[in-house]
Amino acid sequence: MDADALPDWVFPPPGGFTADDFLRMNTPRHTELIDGSLVFVSPQEKWHTRVVQMLAHELDRQSPADLRAEREMTVRLAKRQVPEPDVLLVTAEAFERDEPSTYYLPEDVVLVVEAVSPESVDRDRDTKPRKYAAAGIRHFWRVENEDGKTTAYVYELDPATRAYALTGIHHGVLKVTVPFDIEIDLTAVGRRAR
Repeated sequence: MDADALPDWVFPPPGGFTADDFLRMNTPRHTELIDGSLVFVSPQEKWHTRVVQMLAHELDRQSPADLRAEREMTVRLAKRQVPEPDVLLVTAEAFERDEPSTYYLPEDVVLVVEAVSPESVDRDRDTKPRKYAAAGIRHFWRVENEDGKTTAYVYELDPATRAYALTGIHHGVLKVTVPFDIEIDLTAVGRRAR
């Protein structure tokens, strides 16, 4: 494809895009802004779609009334950082608020979840967790498909280091007490609830 055939928004300004630039753009679905650069997501595998759907449903179903789960909404973390977590747990107040309508702020977010895809391994294991921690988001889960089995890595923010500390690796059942009592059957990915 010739560069002249690409839309103008594909070409970053000197210094990269800002969050303000990004939020005004009409980009393809699931585009993220990481370090001032646009990140385009490739088509997702069935496992990814199913685990995201299941986690969003279970978090929303089990959460207390003051929290709500969302799928695939951007979070404006900083001047050049607007990632799109696969699942977010946000305050009910932020969930109900009309503005901003296309993103959340870090103070709205209690938990972010990333389901790792082959193309997102580096971002989901390294880049995005560091950005979420720097923004002060207290809880982070990374979910991976390990030889056909869903495994959840659970992290909590250490306020002294502003980095995530691993608090557990969950196979079969994800059971935690923070940010509230949660129990999710990880083997249910792809199975219909009856």
